[in-house]
Amino acid sequence: MGVTDPAGPVMDRDEVDRALARLGAEHEAIETSLLALQDHAGRRLLEGAELTGVTKERWAVTEASITLLWAYFDAYSGALRTAREIRARRRWSSREDLVELTELLRGESVTVSGAAAAGAPGPGRLSQSFSLVTLVDRMNELYAAGLDMVVAADAVWSALPARIDLLAAELQRTRRLAHSVGVRPGEHPAGDDLERVTRTLTELRAEVISDPLAFWVPAQGSSAPGGGRPDTTVYDRQARALDEVRREIEAVLGVRQDAEQRLIRLRDVLSRADRTLAEARTARGEVLAKIAATEVPVVSGPPTALQEQLATAAEYRRQARWHRLSPLLESLEQKAEDELLRARESLTAVTAPLAVRAELRGRLDAYKAKVARHGLAEDPLLVERYDAARRMLWSAPCDLRVAEQAVLRYQHAAAELLGGSRVPEQGGREGR
Repeated sequence: MGVTDPAGPVMDRDEVDRALARLGAEHEAIETSLLALQDHAGRRLLEGAELTGVTKERWAVTEASITLLWAYFDAYSGALRTAREIRARRRWSSREDLVELTELLRGESVTVSGAAAAGAPGPGRLSQSFSLVTLVDRMNELYAAGLDMVVAADAVWSALPARIDLLAAELQRTRRLAHSVGVRPGEHPAGDDLERVTRTLTELRAEVISDPLAFWVPAQGSSAPGGGRPDTTVYDRQARALDEVRREIEAVLGVRQDAEQRLIRLRDVLSRADRTLAEARTARGEVLAKIAATEVPVVSGPPTALQEQLATAAEYRRQARWHRLSPLLESLEQKAEDELLRARESLTAVTAPLAVRAELRGRLDAYKAKVARHGLAEDPLLVERYDAARRMLWSAPCDLRVAEQAVLRYQHAAAELLGGSRVPEQGGREGR
């Protein structure tokens, strides 16, 4: 049709019917979506909750947007109803009807009052006019924004409070177990950790209920309503902290079960250390009596502090103070092993001169047996040097340096008689 008006070329009857069918389908889809949003569990929760923070701010905007959305929908419904009534006047619409329908379906013929459009962006106006297409776009934008906020809040409320409650229940079980073994706030670090986790979970649940959007992480690059996930960072941190506390309490429980055996082993280790030190002190007296010109290290006595700590550990066990017994046993076990190692090192250091003398005696007898196999045992020089070395090694006190030189002289003489075999010049302790 060649005739035009501000809305563009006048539509014919087929164009009008197709436009009405399309707009009717859009109207039905929008109505279904609006009713679903109205009945959404997240929206009902938002309406009844005491909101704070970012959720309170966004819900105030979203609530106004939903109100505006319904106002737009009512205006859209009224315009569509009017268009249908005009089209239904006659089977074959007149030109006047088609002009009116064209203006209604394509022009800015839908007016929304200023009170209803108060939540719309832009400066305040007494009223605003839209085309049906523009109105549909505006409703789609408002619906997507409102649904995004509602879905995000509902997702957080559906995920976090239930998980927090489960963790809180596990926390209570752990607390009862902790009390049974004496792990309490102010007395054990794990007890302090339990209190801290309890406070954090209580505060976290209150924050999640009042401000769910503070725990929402939008998906990057996603334009779909509700695209994102709940932020579980704080929850996960407290869950890990509770796991650590539980492991600590299980360790204390393990102490309660095997404390007696561990105390017995500790007493045995310390007893062996004491016996070793006593043996070292006896050996030191023997060395001082039998070895001359030798510095022998002093052997200290058993540390009384370990025995006192062992007595304290036994007292903790009798009083069932497992939380105090656990770290004390671990410390004592390490110290007892260190003490036993120190005692053994002392014994080794003290008896070193006796070991050197024994080695020289063995070397002297080994060379005597060797020359005897070659029929040289009666050689006067060898007999003289052997007797000299033997007197030095079997006399007390024994001068190890002089005795070692005597053994070396005997070795040299034996080597020459056996065919010039070379004997190391430095056969002392360092050479060996």
